[in-house]
Amino acid sequence: MSIAEELGVDFEIVLYGKTPPNEVTLRDIIAKLEDPVTDLVRRDSLWKKLGLTDDDVATPEQVVAVLVKHKQLLQRPVVVTRDRAIIGRPKDRVRELLSGDR
Repeated sequence: MSIAEELGVDFEIVLYGKTPPNEVTLRDIIAKLEDPVTDLVRRDSLWKKLGLTDDDVATPEQVVAVLVKHKQLLQRPVVVTRDRAIIGRPKDRVRELLSGDR
C-alpha cells in the first residue's frame, strides 16, 4: 500500500479473508502471473495439517482447486495490474512493477 501511495498509483485492496478470489479471478491472476504458479500457495502450518505436497499444486488447475477450497493458503500480497501479476515479496518487486506500469 505505502509503495502505491508513494508512487501515486491508484489501487484497491482486496481482503482475501472477506472476499476470496473465485475460480475465474484466480485464473485471471495466473494468466498474468510472472512467478511460478505454485508460488501462489503458502506452505505453512495449514499446508502441513492438510497433508498437501508440491505434487498437489503442480499445475494451474490444481492451484486453483486448492485455493478455492482453502483460501487461507493464498500467498500474499499478490499485486495485480492490467497486464501483470506478481507475488509482492520482497517489497522491491512491488515498486518495480508499479513504476513500470504507469
